[in-house]
Amino acid sequence: MSSSRNGTALRRPVSETGSLPLDTVLNGECVSRLATLPPGSVDMVFADPPYNLQLGGDLTRPDQSRVDAVDDDWDQFESFSAYDEFTRAWLLGCRRALKKDGTLWVIGSYHNIFRVGAILQDLGFWILNDVVWRKSNPMPNFRGRRFQNAHETMIWASRSKEARYTFNYDALKAGNDDLQMRSDWLFPLCTGAERLKDEAGDKLHPTQKPEALLARVMMAASKPGDVVLDPFFGTGTTGAVARRLRRHFIGIERDPGYAEAARARIDAVEPLDDVSVALMKGKRAEPRVAFSTLIDAGLVRAGETLSDKAARFTATVRVDGTLSCAGHEGSIHKVGALLQGQESCNGWTFWHVLREGKPLLIDALRSEIRKTLAA
Repeated sequence: MSSSRNGTALRRPVSETGSLPLDTVLNGECVSRLATLPPGSVDMVFADPPYNLQLGGDLTRPDQSRVDAVDDDWDQFESFSAYDEFTRAWLLGCRRALKKDGTLWVIGSYHNIFRVGAILQDLGFWILNDVVWRKSNPMPNFRGRRFQNAHETMIWASRSKEARYTFNYDALKAGNDDLQMRSDWLFPLCTGAERLKDEAGDKLHPTQKPEALLARVMMAASKPGDVVLDPFFGTGTTGAVARRLRRHFIGIERDPGYAEAARARIDAVEPLDDVSVALMKGKRAEPRVAFSTLIDAGLVRAGETLSDKAARFTATVRVDGTLSCAGHEGSIHKVGALLQGQESCNGWTFWHVLREGKPLLIDALRSEIRKTLAA
């Protein structure tokens, strides 16, 4: 194991037994490197694959100066079928490395994202959302023959339809002024001090993504301590953000220059403390407690009467945790719904039990059980 410049263990080699190379930038071609990772070992994938831009010659501004476009060898494919074959191969490698409840994010432009999405579905991934990254400072369309390309698309997919994936809904909503986080995100292109430059002062990598974009992705779909895999690591934005947010990363990068720049960049990142990276959790993230648990704990007694707040309806608690009332029987939810003539009812927020002569919501008793589970 080697150490970073500030003394923190950062890069761990892959052992012959296939141990997980946490916080490591692996040099090499992504498909072959993905095959070295243990199956079912990573929590999330963020992939920024070649876009296969199909540029038709140099792009120039109205003053005839040349635009620094993406024309690197790694973005060149001889045909759509060749690109599709490559896409299928790296997606299969990521699918193999993902845990059963893991998710994958892939970003692209109109050149490639639809092909990637179709292959994702063919391989068994379940698409959860497409998220639009709307750029606040997009590059103009210099030829004036198309709309200005002002966005890129991210696909968020679980490994299967049945996956119990991570989604930090309540934390995102709270940070968005208590409004649901939408699927269109406004961020500027990567500029200023965040943009890595070469010795000549030019962009080191043509498609470096802004850290704010990666931070939202990780805050949405991962937890501190999770392992985030990036098979197209570039200059290490995924690793830098993962380190700051106290996630582990595994990066794969075939260009040695990019890989070395990524390592230096990540070495300089100072991780946030535990309080700063803690995520707000809502009720859906709390442990499940059955109504029968309240009976087992003696907080509610079999034979006791429950009622709604206005005492319009009453029901008797049975020893098995079900309710009985006026010919209706079933769970706290089912009986509450039947009595009100509704399709559904949240029994926890409907039923009350008398305590010291006052109605007490049974959800308050459930909270007491959850406190003991968290202790």
